[in-house]
Amino acid sequence: MANLSNDYPARILGTHEAPCLSLYQPTHRQFPDRQQDPIRFRNLVKQLETSLQQKYADRDIAPLLAPFNALADDAEFWNHGAEGLAVLGAADMFGVYRLQRPVEELAIVADSFHTKPLMRIVQSADRYQILALSRHSARLFEGNRDRVDEIALAPEVPRDLDDLAMREAQRDRASRTHGRVEPGVMGRHGASDVKQDGIEGDTEKFFREVDRAVLEHHSRPSGWPLLLAALPEHHHLLRQVSTNPHLMDASLDVDASQLSLDELRERAWAVVQPRYLERLAGLIDAFAAAQARQQGSADLSDVARAATEGRVATLLLEADRHIPGRIDADTGALVEARLDDPRIDDMLDDLGERVLRSGGEVVIVPADRMPTRSGLAATYRF
Repeated sequence: MANLSNDYPARILGTHEAPCLSLYQPTHRQFPDRQQDPIRFRNLVKQLETSLQQKYADRDIAPLLAPFNALADDAEFWNHGAEGLAVLGAADMFGVYRLQRPVEELAIVADSFHTKPLMRIVQSADRYQILALSRHSARLFEGNRDRVDEIALAPEVPRDLDDLAMREAQRDRASRTHGRVEPGVMGRHGASDVKQDGIEGDTEKFFREVDRAVLEHHSRPSGWPLLLAALPEHHHLLRQVSTNPHLMDASLDVDASQLSLDELRERAWAVVQPRYLERLAGLIDAFAAAQARQQGSADLSDVARAATEGRVATLLLEADRHIPGRIDADTGALVEARLDDPRIDDMLDDLGERVLRSGGEVVIVPADRMPTRSGLAATYRF
């Protein structure tokens, strides 16, 4: 299972060898609804196969489809659903992403990945992460206002004291003089007071390593706020060693393992929502100020040209708003709308992807918070 917050946009929007296969489908968490998910997935894979046979008749398509077919046969995978699923495959990449919001069924073969549904999810302003930390374990959750799910930690993040001890033993085996390191003891021996000092030192080292790795492999790639969930006695120590600028001042004084996912989401959103509203207000104020200086616009044609020139610093897009058509890749001109499939040819999504590729920021905003009626609001770099 790939990590969407790490892969999007850099890896997914990067250049890949054609053909690129993009599959999206809504999925289900509960039995018996989830029984239909692998069947629908196989049908979508058949659509990919048909498209490949038509567009790449002279190519061996079996290697491209092999990981899709293997996933279809993975019974354990289909026992754990979310609201949606995205599967992207090419000769140099295969990524499987569980999504916290539903998506429409799509199976597309093209020269690049179809990523518009992902932008609507990843760039939403209500995203956040939760670091659930104790002396004995580290876990990470991703959430929005509606859902929280645990995600796999990057391999570089130590899971617990034993894991950290093993990593240190592997790094320092040549220079160690105390023999085999017992899990959780980190090679320290002595009386009870020394042992207590050792435990506290091990905890500090564990928190420091977790903080460093979470920043590098989760917070920095996503840019989302990070909420700490821990017992009160661990908060001070983590904040003492943390260098993560995404770590929120507010926190949850709780052992996350004692909460259901719904309870964790409810508590987390109560803390995150004020920051979310403050951030939106700041983005809207910045747009208004830029527009007054003629350094911002809500006109699609103007913003499309600016995005093509790499001048858009921040783009606000209205959630669930679609404007059929496409933007000319060279000039930024608006091309006549294709009304037959606005999910594929949507100018707002084209605009968002263009801004992301040029290093700008895209934020998906609820309709009732948008400062314009056009579905977009852009602040320019110059």
